[in-house]
Amino acid sequence: MATDSRLLGGLDLLATVVETGSFVRAGQRLGLSQSGVSRAVQRLEERVGVRLLQRSSRAVTLTDEGRRFYERVAPMLAGIEDAAGEAHDSSRRPRGHLRVCIDALVARVIVGPGAAAFLAAYPDLSLEVVVRAHIGDLVADGFDVAVRSGEPEPSTLIARKVLETRVLTCASRAYLERRGRPKHPRDVAHHECILFRNPSTGRPYDWVFQRGAEIESIEVHGRLVVNDSSAALEACAAGHGLIQPLEIELRRRGDLDLVQVLPEWADERFPLYVYHPSRRLVPAKVRALIDFMVATRARAESGP
Repeated sequence: MATDSRLLGGLDLLATVVETGSFVRAGQRLGLSQSGVSRAVQRLEERVGVRLLQRSSRAVTLTDEGRRFYERVAPMLAGIEDAAGEAHDSSRRPRGHLRVCIDALVARVIVGPGAAAFLAAYPDLSLEVVVRAHIGDLVADGFDVAVRSGEPEPSTLIARKVLETRVLTCASRAYLERRGRPKHPRDVAHHECILFRNPSTGRPYDWVFQRGAEIESIEVHGRLVVNDSSAALEACAAGHGLIQPLEIELRRRGDLDLVQVLPEWADERFPLYVYHPSRRLVPAKVRALIDFMVATRARAESGP
């Protein structure tokens, strides 16, 4: 026999009648009239093909067939209620498995260093982190949320900016002793620059310098192009050339002896976004990650 929503509703009504022992009290609990409850029970009996309840002027009791039927379905109804309660609880308290798609930069400077604190704050939550260059299809690929650096591309996903960090310009002391320190953004065009490839376009990022409302976009040149910021920082520390790292990553690399150049031209900001499929009924575990990212922003803005 195929099931439908009307059968499930009838089972819930039957359970209420059994619990209350009365069509009247069952109707009061469910917001139905006595006749409405009676008609619903009759439809359920016709659906299953047996008489389930014995009515009298004083009480409503299960028939033998009704008792056997109810003993079979009652645990299923309880399981459905438990599952619904657990789902509702999960909407308020972070729990379960959180699967996150991130890029390498976010993995290195945000999620990796903060994973222990995040999981300690939410003991009923487990975390799976997958690093890949592109978001792809979050739903089809089984991800709850994505965290990416850079401006968002056109998408049906909900994107929320949770962090932005300054773009600095740096070099090693050895490089500056050899080539001199640029005094204006235009001077950078005559220096060896370490270029970082934008994963969205496949081309190196443009070099932009900002001082308040004043913006200088400089065409730079370099023989080294990388798609990993850690490799770029290491090459810069070795004396190869100028680099434009993100402040949030540079702070985590205290072992690198780099010198910031053109500090008055460091007002450009690079964003970080959290993506999730829907604005409605956002799971608590996703909200917890967003709160964690916002807290990371506060720590980044307050400095070391």
